[in-house]
Amino acid sequence: MLWMNDPKNLKANYWQIIDATRDLSAGAATLLNQLYAPDCVMSVCAPLDRAQGDALVGHAAIYEGLFAPLLASFSNLQRRTEILMQGQFKGGDWVASYGWLIGKFESDFFGITPTHRHHWLRFGWFERIEDGHVVESIVILDVPRLMIECGVWPVRPQLGENWSPAPVAQDGLQLKLSDPIASEKSLKLVEAMIAGLMSYDGKSLKSMGMTRFWTPQFHWYGPGGIGSARGHQDYEQTHQQPFLTAFPDRIGGNHRCRIGDGAFVASSGWPSINATHMGDGWLGIPATNKRITMRVMDFWRREGDFLSENWVFIDMIDLLQQFGIDVFAGLQADANLRGKS
Repeated sequence: MLWMNDPKNLKANYWQIIDATRDLSAGAATLLNQLYAPDCVMSVCAPLDRAQGDALVGHAAIYEGLFAPLLASFSNLQRRTEILMQGQFKGGDWVASYGWLIGKFESDFFGITPTHRHHWLRFGWFERIEDGHVVESIVILDVPRLMIECGVWPVRPQLGENWSPAPVAQDGLQLKLSDPIASEKSLKLVEAMIAGLMSYDGKSLKSMGMTRFWTPQFHWYGPGGIGSARGHQDYEQTHQQPFLTAFPDRIGGNHRCRIGDGAFVASSGWPSINATHMGDGWLGIPATNKRITMRVMDFWRREGDFLSENWVFIDMIDLLQQFGIDVFAGLQADANLRGKS
């Protein structure tokens, strides 16, 4: 059983196990056996969803689909968690975490040539718990960020910066139960902000009224391929305007989890955005006019009455596949040439 302390404190019990097995090179099998139910269903991002589909069912499939490729490519792989949350969504108990998988890139990873240097692979992880074990898991790894670091990202250079630090107050690991009033305040603020996003009139970004919800110099930590921004103007230029030009009819929903915990909120959908790729220029790509979906994760931090930080994950590789772009195609061709030389 997972519970070693107060059964209501999911994150403290969860933390004991992930901290004890943070060295994944040695502890991945132990992590699976101790934390995950035998029939756990895990949804994983591209390209890890290629072998068995995006649903990995059971210990063997989860190990082979998620952990084995990582452990084969990165030595001394360690999990570093910077945000850990808990909450209830539609009657289910959830834990959400943000952080990094850190290891030395020693062997080919889906065609990406190893650098023999250490890399920090950003992760978002949502898990639903029943009877002390994880029964449902959702994982996005920021593989595009790794490709950018390795110089093999085949799409236009991102507009934003390549940084995504821990919360500014270093308060992401609060292992005690949070004040429910503070948690509800954070959740309601995020939901009001999202409602504002949905009020876009198709003409002016000001129609969404984002200054009502964010601090003037908020930090937006976007996925690899988009990058990060600070403050309203930078955010609008880096992400919001290009995104809305490309996907003016986007609709959110289909959330698997949305929880508030103290000053933090986390949300994920699989997918949580449906849209038509109608506008030119996003990532430098002409409009394809294709219907697409986006697998998305968000972590927000509230400061007083405003949101001050937002860590964002989009399964960019899956999205680009829907455009007809295989970001690994050229890498495989290069690997074949290296094999013949």
